Amino acid sequence: MTGNVIICHKRASFAVKLLFVLVLTCFLLTCKNKEKTSEPITEQLLETQETEAEPEIIDAGTLADSLTSDQENRTQVSYQSTGSYTLPQAIGGRVNTRELDPVNYENPDLNVLKQMGAQQYLISFLAGEQHYKAGDYDKALLEYNASINSNGNYADALISRGNAYMKKGDYSRAIDDYTRSIRLDSGKAEVYNYRGYARAERGEYIPAIEDFTRAVSLNRNYVDALINRSHSYYQTGDYDKTIEDCNQIIRLEPSNAYIWNRRGSAWYQKRNEDRAIADFTEAIRLRSDYAVAFYNRGNALYSKGELDKSLADLNRAISINPSFADAYTSRGNIFRMMGINESAEADYATARRLK
Repeated sequence: MTGNVIICHKRASFAVKLLFVLVLTCFLLTCKNKEKTSEPITEQLLETQETEAEPEIIDAGTLADSLTSDQENRTQVSYQSTGSYTLPQAIGGRVNTRELDPVNYENPDLNVLKQMGAQQYLISFLAGEQHYKAGDYDKALLEYNASINSNGNYADALISRGNAYMKKGDYSRAIDDYTRSIRLDSGKAEVYNYRGYARAERGEYIPAIEDFTRAVSLNRNYVDALINRSHSYYQTGDYDKTIEDCNQIIRLEPSNAYIWNRRGSAWYQKRNEDRAIADFTEAIRLRSDYAVAFYNRGNALYSKGELDKSLADLNRAISINPSFADAYTSRGNIFRMMGINESAEADYATARRLK
């Protein structure tokens, strides 16, 4: 009888261990990383001088103040976790605009994992992911810190902590964490994209371009990295490279209105108004409420001396976005050229008030 009890006890113990292995295996599989594309880097609004006849063209996805869409306001980046127990994807470039949640799995019961003997660094990391997903980045940082203190070589926790710092606008610390994770694992394209984004946000466009280029070398169809790199090229005045990247993005995403607008902006900077107008027109066809594309096409038409068409586009931009200060400035310039000085002064006054 005693022998039977011992056998039964051993069988039960084996069954518990087997269950533990199965549960942990399932958990790791569900935590598998997925890559996804998101939308573009925030490009700063350039100031337009009221006294200048030369209009300002605004690059796609860059108006921090004038645009009505979040997508036009951001760079391509999807903050998410990657690594051994990984949780999926990439950015930017659908930042072309969708921001990913850090994890793509059903929330595990941390108490159960503790009872199953999961290591503390993993418990802390997963707790941080839950806080991150809930939008509580301060609590997430506390847990990521605990995870990294327990296991300084756990790249996933470093990446996720970098993402949390990014959310809080602390780009220096984000860059430090991404750099540490790259030293541990240099094969994750998305981490180069994240670090490049943080560098671009600090105005460090040359090292940002190097990061985006590395991301593309690891994943040549990484749209988010291409979108972010095209933005950085635009910011450095390398319009030929901007156009090259936009050409590749358009092949991959022909319905991306923001990139048609960006390429049009680059053509305009190269003084090729006809190609610029063609690209702005396609952006408008793809997105009929794209105020920036109407504004840009209006300015390109203004450069060609087609004032009536330019005025129609600027009117449309203002009707879509009544707070679009630069559009009032450009329209004021046209009114002044037409000799309609009262309307010009009214538009200048509105632009000053909005800015």
